[in-house]
Amino acid sequence: MIASCLCYVLLPAVRLFRALSDAFFTCRKNALLAKSSSPQVDGDFAMAPRGPDQEECEGLLQQWQEEGSSQALSTVSEGLLVDKGVAQSSLALLMDHPGEHDAAAEDKWSSRQLSDLRAAENLEEPFPEVLGEEPLPEVEGPMWAAVPVQTGPQYADCAVLSVGALAAEQWEEDPAVVAWSIAPEPVPQEETPIWPFEGLGQLQSPPVEIPYHEILWREWEDFSTQPDAQGLEAGDGPQFQFTLMSYNILAQDLMQQSSELYLHCHPDILSWNYRFANLMQEFQHWDPDILCLQEVQEDHYWEQLEPSLRMMGFTCFYKRRTGCKTDGCAVCYKPMRFRLLCASPVEYFRPGLELLNRDNVGLVLLLQPLVPEGLGPVSVAPLCVANTHVLYNPRRGDIKLAQMAIFLAEVDKVARLSDGSHCPIILCGDLNSVPDSPLYNFIRDGELQYHGMPAWKVSGQEDFSHQLYQRKLQAPLWPSSLGITDCCQYVTFCHPKRSERPAGWVESVVEEDISEPEPDFPRTVGTIQHCLHLTSVYTHFLPQHGRPEVTTMPLGLGMTVDYIFFSASESCENGNRTDRRLCRDGTLKLLGRLSLLSEEILWAANGLPNPFCSSDHLCLLASFGMEVTAP
Repeated sequence: MIASCLCYVLLPAVRLFRALSDAFFTCRKNALLAKSSSPQVDGDFAMAPRGPDQEECEGLLQQWQEEGSSQALSTVSEGLLVDKGVAQSSLALLMDHPGEHDAAAEDKWSSRQLSDLRAAENLEEPFPEVLGEEPLPEVEGPMWAAVPVQTGPQYADCAVLSVGALAAEQWEEDPAVVAWSIAPEPVPQEETPIWPFEGLGQLQSPPVEIPYHEILWREWEDFSTQPDAQGLEAGDGPQFQFTLMSYNILAQDLMQQSSELYLHCHPDILSWNYRFANLMQEFQHWDPDILCLQEVQEDHYWEQLEPSLRMMGFTCFYKRRTGCKTDGCAVCYKPMRFRLLCASPVEYFRPGLELLNRDNVGLVLLLQPLVPEGLGPVSVAPLCVANTHVLYNPRRGDIKLAQMAIFLAEVDKVARLSDGSHCPIILCGDLNSVPDSPLYNFIRDGELQYHGMPAWKVSGQEDFSHQLYQRKLQAPLWPSSLGITDCCQYVTFCHPKRSERPAGWVESVVEEDISEPEPDFPRTVGTIQHCLHLTSVYTHFLPQHGRPEVTTMPLGLGMTVDYIFFSASESCENGNRTDRRLCRDGTLKLLGRLSLLSEEILWAANGLPNPFCSSDHLCLLASFGMEVTAP
């Protein structure tokens, strides 16, 4: 009886104590959860709030569905008030600071839970939005957070780690993460090359320790015995010897217009002052007697190149491209070795002709070699020097052939002697055609059957055979109104009047005959010819390296487009190409040449231009001998 009474009295007290204990620990748990809802992680990245536990959300949601919105709302509100009061009193006893901040956060957190539960009921979302943060994506397994990877200063990547790993004071690096995130040994700041182009950090300036003069060493290939002090040599007869250089020196304006072709170059070596000094050093080192230049910028020519070359003993002639172009061709010679007979500029532009609407030019000089007076009454034949830069466009081989026909007609006119033969000829320049292309073979062999040929195939620079539309060459290639036959000769010859020493450019210029052509001059069907008997100084192959010679490297691809052609002996023209080149029976003999380089060698020197060679072309240099005959 007494026991029953005691149980009846104590049971409500035990139930009250148990309720107060559950409320206290539940409130403490919720308060701590609210306090640590946005834990910070060392670094630039932080873990987003995780929100209420999944089991709690599901339980509250089920309660909301079973009891109804009004009853659940009152129940949850009453629980929140009890938890808030117990939390304030309990935390005040356990801690030395008030707990209003944590309780307020718990109040907001619970209200947010309630509103999220209402939204979840309508949207059927198991993971509601928390504290205004973006909802976390639904994934299987543990949650993930981004933390910064401790790497070098060059990298700002991040790895992905499990949130559970963040609770540990130290964590082991995953091998896969290490393999992706560890940076190489940092380069000291003072040793890092400076590269001012934004977004091109991978391009470095060439190291100064590269021995460019050794990598780009070019040998002189001698085909003759050494001359005597007067420049003449004994043999079958005395010879007048001279050297000629052909060089595309890269106009500064053209380089700046196509700057994407020179991203591999350090900007310092592309400045004109640097390049001009290098070019002049090359001229002085090789010291040619005749200098043929292409891509000569007009203002640089008159302000720097011509005065400097004049101080070196050259007399210079210049022809700017037509239209608004700022560059052109120049031919310079030493008056101590030659006397000018005539100079003829060539323009390829013809108004009204779509085939000849480009601004390329050429320059043809007729020079008389000067022999020493001590040799007595001897004579040397005149020398015709022709320099040009034809159109680049790889697709327009028809224009290239038409320009070359005009150029060969001018050479034929200037070099033709009174008996109908030709004096020795040197034709050089940038022809924008590769060896063994139809244009190259036309110059060397003197004949080309062009009818039906794709225009891109003429120069061989690029292969456009995959394209559906291809321009085909049709006969006749140029109209009769041009006044040039299919043998690349003017219809009416106009021999220049040769003076002992022209007083100036105007007097030395040969005017082209622009009279109407004869109405009935014959035209061949699909074939063009010339009779100048030309051959190349270079063989376009390096037997010691087993590689082709290259004279330029556009876009990093080496090719030959620059040439020196010279008159071959007519008696040897049916022989082998090499025999023609080395034939000793003619009036113009090849005595030596400066070797060219392979693509691999130029790649080792960072291509062209580089600190040693200041153009995107290599210079060509050859030595010739002319027979000296008695009158």
